[in-house]
Amino acid sequence: MNTGSNEPPVAQATEGAAGTAKPEKPFGSRAPEFVKARRALHLSWQVGVFIVGLAVVVVGIIMLPLPGPGWVVIFCGMAIWATEFVWAQLVLRWTKRKVTEAAQRALDPKVRRRNIILTVIGLVIVGALAGVYLWKYGLEMPWKINDQ
Repeated sequence: MNTGSNEPPVAQATEGAAGTAKPEKPFGSRAPEFVKARRALHLSWQVGVFIVGLAVVVVGIIMLPLPGPGWVVIFCGMAIWATEFVWAQLVLRWTKRKVTEAAQRALDPKVRRRNIILTVIGLVIVGALAGVYLWKYGLEMPWKINDQ
Protein backbone atom coordinates (compact mmCIF):
# COMPACT_ATOMS: atom_id res chain seq x y z
CA MET A 1 0.00 0.00 0.00
CA ASN A 2 1.31 3.43 -0.86
CA THR A 3 1.61 5.85 2.07
CA GLY A 4 2.02 8.86 -0.18
CA SER A 5 5.80 9.02 -0.01
CA ASN A 6 8.10 7.82 -2.75
CA GLU A 7 11.11 7.73 -0.44
CA PRO A 8 12.15 4.31 0.85
CA PRO A 9 11.57 3.76 4.57
CA VAL A 10 14.59 4.09 6.85
CA ALA A 11 15.78 1.03 8.74
CA GLN A 12 15.99 1.41 12.51
CA ALA A 13 18.80 0.06 14.64
CA THR A 14 18.12 -1.88 17.83
CA GLU A 15 20.40 -2.90 20.64
CA GLY A 16 21.42 -6.54 20.45
CA ALA A 17 22.13 -8.80 23.41
CA ALA A 18 25.85 -7.94 23.32
CA GLY A 19 25.14 -4.19 23.14
CA THR A 20 25.93 -3.88 19.44
CA ALA A 21 23.47 -2.12 17.18
CA LYS A 22 21.95 -4.31 14.51
CA PRO A 23 19.89 -2.78 11.69
CA GLU A 24 16.31 -3.96 11.33
CA LYS A 25 14.76 -4.64 7.97
CA PRO A 26 13.10 -1.58 6.43
CA PHE A 27 9.34 -1.23 6.52
CA GLY A 28 7.33 -1.96 3.41
CA SER A 29 6.59 -4.63 0.88
CA ARG A 30 9.01 -7.49 0.35
CA ALA A 31 7.39 -8.52 -2.91
CA PRO A 32 9.67 -9.21 -5.88
CA GLU A 33 10.59 -6.15 -7.95
CA PHE A 34 8.68 -7.27 -11.04
CA VAL A 35 5.53 -7.49 -8.89
CA LYS A 36 6.08 -4.04 -7.37
CA ALA A 37 6.58 -2.53 -10.82
CA ARG A 38 3.03 -3.35 -11.92
CA ARG A 39 0.25 -1.78 -9.83
CA ALA A 40 -2.44 -4.38 -10.62
CA LEU A 41 -0.07 -7.28 -10.01
CA HIS A 42 1.13 -5.74 -6.74
CA LEU A 43 -2.45 -5.23 -5.55
CA SER A 44 -3.25 -8.86 -6.44
CA TRP A 45 -0.11 -9.94 -4.57
CA GLN A 46 -1.20 -8.00 -1.47
CA VAL A 47 -4.70 -9.48 -1.59
CA GLY A 48 -3.21 -12.98 -1.86
CA VAL A 49 -0.83 -12.37 1.06
CA PHE A 50 -3.70 -10.98 3.14
CA ILE A 51 -5.95 -13.99 2.43
CA VAL A 52 -3.20 -16.52 3.21
CA GLY A 53 -2.28 -14.65 6.42
CA LEU A 54 -5.93 -14.40 7.41
CA ALA A 55 -6.43 -18.14 6.89
CA VAL A 56 -3.40 -18.92 9.09
CA VAL A 57 -4.57 -16.50 11.82
CA VAL A 58 -8.09 -17.97 11.77
CA VAL A 59 -6.67 -21.49 12.11
CA GLY A 60 -4.60 -20.25 15.06
CA ILE A 61 -7.66 -18.71 16.70
CA ILE A 62 -9.52 -22.00 16.24
CA MET A 63 -6.58 -23.81 17.88
CA LEU A 64 -6.70 -21.62 21.00
CA PRO A 65 -9.42 -23.68 22.76
CA LEU A 66 -8.48 -26.87 20.93
CA PRO A 67 -5.28 -28.88 21.20
CA GLY A 68 -2.56 -27.29 19.15
CA PRO A 69 -0.08 -24.43 19.11
CA GLY A 70 -2.64 -21.64 18.68
CA TRP A 71 -0.47 -18.65 19.57
CA VAL A 72 2.44 -19.91 17.48
CA VAL A 73 0.17 -20.25 14.44
CA ILE A 74 -1.31 -16.78 15.02
CA PHE A 75 2.18 -15.26 15.11
CA CYS A 76 3.05 -17.17 11.92
CA GLY A 77 0.04 -15.55 10.27
CA MET A 78 1.22 -12.17 11.52
CA ALA A 79 4.66 -12.92 10.05
CA ILE A 80 3.02 -13.68 6.70
CA TRP A 81 1.19 -10.33 6.85
CA ALA A 82 4.42 -8.60 7.86
CA THR A 83 6.00 -9.54 4.53
CA GLU A 84 3.64 -7.07 2.89
CA PHE A 85 1.97 -4.70 5.37
CA VAL A 86 3.66 -2.06 7.53
CA TRP A 87 1.05 -2.30 10.32
CA ALA A 88 1.81 -6.01 10.73
CA GLN A 89 5.55 -5.28 10.76
CA LEU A 90 5.02 -2.77 13.57
CA VAL A 91 2.90 -5.23 15.57
CA LEU A 92 5.45 -8.00 15.07
CA ARG A 93 8.37 -5.78 16.14
CA TRP A 94 6.44 -4.63 19.23
CA THR A 95 5.63 -8.25 20.11
CA LYS A 96 9.25 -9.35 19.66
CA ARG A 97 10.42 -6.48 21.85
CA LYS A 98 7.92 -7.32 24.62
CA VAL A 99 8.80 -11.04 24.54
CA THR A 100 12.51 -10.20 24.77
CA GLU A 101 11.87 -7.85 27.70
CA ALA A 102 9.80 -10.51 29.48
CA ALA A 103 12.53 -13.09 28.95
CA GLN A 104 15.13 -10.71 30.40
CA ARG A 105 12.91 -10.01 33.42
CA ALA A 106 12.38 -13.74 33.95
CA LEU A 107 16.14 -14.25 34.16
CA ASP A 108 16.43 -11.67 36.96
CA PRO A 109 17.41 -13.54 40.19
CA LYS A 110 14.91 -11.59 42.33
CA VAL A 111 12.04 -12.46 39.99
CA ARG A 112 13.09 -16.13 39.81
CA ARG A 113 13.30 -16.33 43.61
CA ARG A 114 9.84 -14.74 43.95
CA ASN A 115 8.36 -17.14 41.38
CA ILE A 116 9.87 -20.16 43.15
CA ILE A 117 8.51 -18.98 46.52
CA LEU A 118 5.03 -18.41 45.07
CA THR A 119 5.10 -21.86 43.41
CA VAL A 120 6.07 -23.54 46.69
CA ILE A 121 3.33 -21.68 48.58
CA GLY A 122 0.79 -22.73 45.93
CA LEU A 123 1.88 -26.36 46.13
CA VAL A 124 1.64 -26.31 49.94
CA ILE A 125 -1.92 -24.91 49.73
CA VAL A 126 -2.96 -27.54 47.16
CA GLY A 127 -1.37 -30.28 49.29
CA ALA A 128 -3.19 -29.04 52.41
CA LEU A 129 -6.52 -28.98 50.56
CA ALA A 130 -5.92 -32.50 49.22
CA GLY A 131 -5.04 -33.67 52.76
CA VAL A 132 -8.23 -32.17 54.20
CA TYR A 133 -10.29 -33.81 51.45
CA LEU A 134 -8.68 -37.23 52.07
CA TRP A 135 -9.10 -36.86 55.86
CA LYS A 136 -12.79 -35.98 55.51
CA TYR A 137 -13.88 -38.26 52.65
CA GLY A 138 -11.17 -40.89 52.40
CA LEU A 139 -9.72 -42.32 49.24
CA GLU A 140 -13.01 -43.63 47.83
CA MET A 141 -13.59 -42.22 44.39
CA PRO A 142 -16.89 -40.41 43.69
CA TRP A 143 -17.89 -42.79 40.88
CA LYS A 144 -17.74 -45.80 43.22
CA ILE A 145 -19.96 -44.45 45.98
CA ASN A 146 -22.50 -47.05 47.11
CA ASP A 147 -26.15 -46.23 46.64
CA GLN A 148 -27.68 -44.92 49.86
